[in-house]
Amino acid sequence: MDTPESKEINLELLYTLFCDDVRLEVGNKLSLMGVFQNIMVQQLPVSLIKFAVVNHWRGEGEYLSEVRILSPDRKQPVVVSQPTRFQIASGGFADNISFFVNVTFPGAGQYWVQTLVNSNLFDEQPLTITDGRESQAEGSFDVVH
Repeated sequence: MDTPESKEINLELLYTLFCDDVRLEVGNKLSLMGVFQNIMVQQLPVSLIKFAVVNHWRGEGEYLSEVRILSPDRKQPVVVSQPTRFQIASGGFADNISFFVNVTFPGAGQYWVQTLVNSNLFDEQPLTITDGRESQAEGSFDVVH
């Protein structure tokens, strides 16, 4: 007898992007605004008014996805999305976008953006928060003329 747990997952995460906002345009196109991989700030703690995590999937089937951001020590959740269902037709693709508002990062460090599928860890990406004042004090910034 097949149970959901015994079925092999036919799912591949092609990419994860962090950005300020995402809009759905005509023709089912996504417009991504303010794509980033790290955040440098002049003051900590820092609160981000809004940002998004975009996951692009390939595979087949119906899944439950959740995104969470953990502290650098991986012990405390900074924010957790609501679980959302998505479905992929055979040979198809799907985008799953998690929006977060008013998220506070208490200090500098490497945070962890985790993607869970069916309540199991599927992928994890680093998100580095840097204190720009420290970089300037150390003289480790480049000046372009």
